[in-house]
Amino acid sequence: MDKKSQDKIFMERALELSLLALGRTSPNPLVGCVIVRNEHIVGEGYHAKAGTPHAEVKALKAAGNEAKGSDVYVTLEPCSHHGRTPPCADALILAGVKRVVVAMMDPNPLVSGQGIKKLKEAGITVEIGILAEKAMKINEFFIKAITKKLPFILYKSALTLDGKTAVESGDSKWITSEGARHYVHGLRNIYDTIMVGSNTVIKDNPLLTCRNIEGGRDPVKIIIDGRLSIPLDAQVITNSSSHCILVTTKAANHEKVELLKGKENIEIWQYNTDRYVPLTNLMEDIATRGWHSVLLEGGGTLAGKMLRKKLIDKIEFIFAPKIAGSGPSPLSGLSFSKMDEVIGVNNVQISELDGNYKVSGYVN
Repeated sequence: MDKKSQDKIFMERALELSLLALGRTSPNPLVGCVIVRNEHIVGEGYHAKAGTPHAEVKALKAAGNEAKGSDVYVTLEPCSHHGRTPPCADALILAGVKRVVVAMMDPNPLVSGQGIKKLKEAGITVEIGILAEKAMKINEFFIKAITKKLPFILYKSALTLDGKTAVESGDSKWITSEGARHYVHGLRNIYDTIMVGSNTVIKDNPLLTCRNIEGGRDPVKIIIDGRLSIPLDAQVITNSSSHCILVTTKAANHEKVELLKGKENIEIWQYNTDRYVPLTNLMEDIATRGWHSVLLEGGGTLAGKMLRKKLIDKIEFIFAPKIAGSGPSPLSGLSFSKMDEVIGVNNVQISELDGNYKVSGYVN
């Protein structure tokens, strides 16, 4: 087997390792590392969560003395600066590795290239770009947050074949199959936050938690409620097992704000606007908090406004083989007067999902 083919195999393994921490590393990226000597893996590691050892350090520890003279495969450029942990570039140099293969450079313009420069100055051979596209896909949350100072946003919606999210009465339980709903809980497990508008809470009273996923964890709940109109007995408020942020404006009732502030696991983010939450400012504040991803689950008015403001990165529509006739739309907050104004979707993929059909793509 030629060297290039071997490099791809070992980098594939590093990428697999990085995914073991999917949804757990924010504000850090997903990183996997494999150390190879004489064509055999002698050490592996991945970054589990912020504040814990980085992938390279774990792999070096596993390799021990075998790291000297080895080839190292890492999915992201080794860091060169002191954060919560020491620089990984220094650890690799100290271990005496001879070659480092990097899938992608650090997207942070303030540090990009510095780790590679340090390795090269120490006499280590560095190669960049093996399976770069896969590495960037895996870290699309981190890349968006670090370069745009905004979280990556996926809008997920369940709907009938004729594009309705409920029947005319508002009943929406259940549009899709149990298997499709299980898939959605899997999404909740890997996204930092889950967001809905107040109408969704008032009509459906959802929990917005991650259920029936082994090792799953609840995302932070973010409720957009300009008037703070959701009832105090809503499940997002009374279920204190997961953190909930109520986002409102100065139109909110002061007494209700103060009452909610005293509840366990509840935060109030109140913007100095008359009625509508400034969505771009909110997204900036979410990213500043260290949350890199938002799963937007409803409703149509909120999703339409966010698409208008170019805040949504990706859509996933799960179609059930049903026809509802009149009923609400997944994008009721979006309207155009001309076809050439509509929003395009790229890289569209269609797959079957437990008797339903998932259509996903990136917003143009």
